[in-house]
Amino acid sequence: MRLDIITCLPELFDGPINQSIVKRAQQKGLVEIVIHNLRDYTTDKHNHVDDYAFGGGAGMVLMIEPIDKCISGLQSKNTYDEVIYLTPDGQTLNQGMANQLSLNENMILLCGHYKGVDQRVRDHFVTKEISIGDYVLSGGELAAMVLADSLIRLVPGVLNDESSALTDSFQDNLLAPPVYTRPADYKGWKVPEILTSGHEAKIEQWRHDEAVKRTQERRPDLLG
Repeated sequence: MRLDIITCLPELFDGPINQSIVKRAQQKGLVEIVIHNLRDYTTDKHNHVDDYAFGGGAGMVLMIEPIDKCISGLQSKNTYDEVIYLTPDGQTLNQGMANQLSLNENMILLCGHYKGVDQRVRDHFVTKEISIGDYVLSGGELAAMVLADSLIRLVPGVLNDESSALTDSFQDNLLAPPVYTRPADYKGWKVPEILTSGHEAKIEQWRHDEAVKRTQERRPDLLG
């Protein structure tokens, strides 16, 4: 999988893409993440990539020209399955969407900023718009990293135990059940006996029942 991320704040990605699972995925050659600084594509002598909105109003808007140059340049060299714009008014990211997108080979992630991007970018370049929740961030960089992480961990070979991703919350419209580790008795707080019984079938049934119970209590909408 290759992810080309377009941003006017590339420094925000220095930590997230060079740590933990995302770092190992790149080291294994399973994922390639390329960060593109939008300011490298502007003709403005001050490296501005934003301007005032037509019609007035508060806030600045990312201009179409540098975005066009960046995306068009990438598309001249590679074929992309999706050009994704991270925006609060996009389709809300969920596990099903992540599963589907993780099957793609090449994607562009465009990070909004300020009041967003010129609408013509959305009309002529973007193929999918995604939100990570009903709230507003200072820019799309954090949202892009959330999306990238949710996809990368699903790429075969990234996780040491691939079955781990299949038992995560939301994979089967259920929240994950409680989990425990050693010691089995800590300050009198004991792990459920079934989990130390060694009876695999009964343990799996317990986990399923607990997952249903937790989902009923916390996210009954998922069961609908």
